Amino acid sequence: MDYTVNHMGDSTVVIEFGKTIDQKVHEHVQQVFSFFEKQSPDWMIECIPAFTTVAILYDPVKVFSHTKKALPHETVTDYIKDTLRNISTLQPAEGRKIEIPVCYGGEFGPDLAFVAEHNSLTEDEVIRIHSGTEYLVYMIGFAPGFPYIGGMSKKIAAPRKDTPRTKIPAGSVGIAGNQTGIYPIETPGGWQLIGQTPLPLFQPESESPSLLKAGDVITFKPITAEQYKEEKRP
Repeated sequence: MDYTVNHMGDSTVVIEFGKTIDQKVHEHVQQVFSFFEKQSPDWMIECIPAFTTVAILYDPVKVFSHTKKALPHETVTDYIKDTLRNISTLQPAEGRKIEIPVCYGGEFGPDLAFVAEHNSLTEDEVIRIHSGTEYLVYMIGFAPGFPYIGGMSKKIAAPRKDTPRTKIPAGSVGIAGNQTGIYPIETPGGWQLIGQTPLPLFQPESESPSLLKAGDVITFKPITAEQYKEEKRP
């Protein structure tokens, strides 16, 4: 695999696998992330995957105590290069398949009509297109548990709002440009809201706070307002 290694400060190394967001680059990211998650050296603090990179955060004191080299980042870089040579054939862990129930339109999706009109579609057509495909979670970021999702049809693309809302309810499903996403917590935002899910995407008290992870494959399932209220957890 092709990659570059860059240093950020005195305790982070970033492995970059490309400049574009695509399936192959994502597979390399997940491949390396899976390895370091399972077989992390004791000096590694955290491993963070993104669209095209994996960041390795490390404790320079621990690195130095192992090797006594003056520049711990050189030790970490050498370790990464040796590791990548040996895991080039390792397959990333298969992503989970998760169905996200969504109540579209009405009070749950106040911008559904705008998205439909912007694309010369009916609201039902927008719902059918949005819920009729599989999506890939590329990374988690922006807000705790917020999934960056790929795979939305350009047929329902829509611009961000000129004036962002100051408060968006947790679980809101939105569209911005060619992307769709789910707000896991109440936060300001400028995406066009087309629906809302009753599933909690972020639970800080849980051992695994984020429902979704990079590599997950998700689908959206339309539900009624009554079903939303039934499935909504306290």
